[in-house]
Amino acid sequence: MTMTGLVSFKDGSGQVSTVELAAADAGRLVAGMPWRVFRWRRGQAHYSGWYWSSTAGGHVVYESRLELARLLLADFDPQVAAIAAQPFCVSAEAGGRKRRHVPDFLLIGADGAVSVVNVKPAGQLAVPEVADALGWAAEVFASRGWRHEIWSGTGAAVLANVRFLAAYRFPGRVDAAAVDELGRAVLGAVSIGEVETRFAGRFPVQVCRPALLHLVWRGTFRAALDEPLSAATVLERAV
Repeated sequence: MTMTGLVSFKDGSGQVSTVELAAADAGRLVAGMPWRVFRWRRGQAHYSGWYWSSTAGGHVVYESRLELARLLLADFDPQVAAIAAQPFCVSAEAGGRKRRHVPDFLLIGADGAVSVVNVKPAGQLAVPEVADALGWAAEVFASRGWRHEIWSGTGAAVLANVRFLAAYRFPGRVDAAAVDELGRAVLGAVSIGEVETRFAGRFPVQVCRPALLHLVWRGTFRAALDEPLSAATVLERAV
């Protein structure tokens, strides 16, 4: 059953619009500006900042290091086609009172599926007020046909590897010829070191390895991320 509610958001120029929840269009929401105004001050509890997203083709804001971690994973995921932070404010009457909620991220998949992400430390999930707010948000988004995700972290090795790979997300900072040739020539399961040896006559290691890591970042190759990346890491074609 569709839940009655309102979605308020800012477009790319900062103009505020409000629509019925049932009519909220994820494409418009993800193209807008963050709902909240972000401020930085000395002594604040969380580390906020801007992250350049290869998926979004621009900067996406985050309010904590935990949010940055989820943002990195979304940017790395080839199934994510669009990312927005603090994308809107949803409000509705519930239990005799007005409720409001601003999610942390809005993700649109390559298949068009919409996911709303709330990032919370695991230790806060049992707090009654937090559990109640997230439970209500889940009902709201489910009524719109959107997936709701509560994210509290992932394995340290995976996150460390994705952070490392993020250094190679900028297409303008790797050799385009190496990316093109390696992306077409590497077909079977092979280690990074073996590719570097095979193409040593064409691309020195300082050119070859960044190109390979860029190809892992953009999803052309898969690699096991539950152990540190190295020359022994095996690459497999993903697309």
